[in-house]
Amino acid sequence: MYAITIPEPGGPEALVWAEVPDPVPGEGEVLVEVAASAVNRADLLQRQGFYDPPPGSSPYPGLECSGRIAALGPGVSGWSVGDEVCALLSGGGYAQKVAVPAGQLLPVPEGLDLVTAAALPEVTSTVWSNVFMIAHLRPGETLLVHGGASGIGTMAIQLAKAVGARVAVTAGGPDKLARCAELGADILIDYREQDFVQELRKATDGAGADVILDIIGAKYLDRNVKALAVNGRLAIIGLQGGLKGELNLSTLLKKRAAITATSLRGRPLGEKAAIVAAVREHVWPLIGAGRVRPVVDQVLPLSDAAQAHRALDTGDHIGKILLTSGA
Repeated sequence: MYAITIPEPGGPEALVWAEVPDPVPGEGEVLVEVAASAVNRADLLQRQGFYDPPPGSSPYPGLECSGRIAALGPGVSGWSVGDEVCALLSGGGYAQKVAVPAGQLLPVPEGLDLVTAAALPEVTSTVWSNVFMIAHLRPGETLLVHGGASGIGTMAIQLAKAVGARVAVTAGGPDKLARCAELGADILIDYREQDFVQELRKATDGAGADVILDIIGAKYLDRNVKALAVNGRLAIIGLQGGLKGELNLSTLLKKRAAITATSLRGRPLGEKAAIVAAVREHVWPLIGAGRVRPVVDQVLPLSDAAQAHRALDTGDHIGKILLTSGA
């Protein structure tokens, strides 16, 4: 088969389309013939040499895919060769075939085509696990989403609205904010021109956000805590704004607030399977009913992964960028 390899870390030109050995499904795994994958920030970090795959995972980038089951490994039940699926991966999505633990498989949702389904596993698993399973967003509460026009952001807006929450977003510029509004966002904040702490307080009569989903990290840490409501929960899932920040713990204590920080890729198989099962139970019916849809900005051939990385790097996209394998 062919896959996108990274012989040496570097810029987008470090991604090399090369012939590699076919993967073989092990115990509890299936072999998926990949139809499409999606580009995530983690892929850019791996390309640069900053985010190695977990031990035993595929060395190729790609944290999600869609495709058809080509073979079943020992001990797999409930799936058949030919089933159309999408999957959460630890790596290997930028390839024509990938071996996937059966617990990380999802059926293609009703009403969605096979290629578009590749936009779902990572964002739905990330949003559902952090916003709902950990931060316990409830109907009537306010969720603040940083990067509202990103793949994560566009999914978080829709899922929060589907359960009856109020949604605030930060995004750069009127076009992105307009798209967030179309998806259901109630409070629109241009981070280039406005202070999100002040704008959120104005919009919530001083209360703040019950839950904040943050992709920035250190740069926003102090302001995020200030933006939290009493009993608020800050969920950090990205570090685009740095690794280390200072925090006034007295503010956290007065608000009886909580901070969590998680990543999905390195979690044990059992935890990933539990998240995927929860996504199938709670999110898949919303997609099947047409209440939630992935937002896809571009679809490119897998062999043009470097172009896709450049597009993600610019930050001009809205939603997800997909790569098709031609399978």
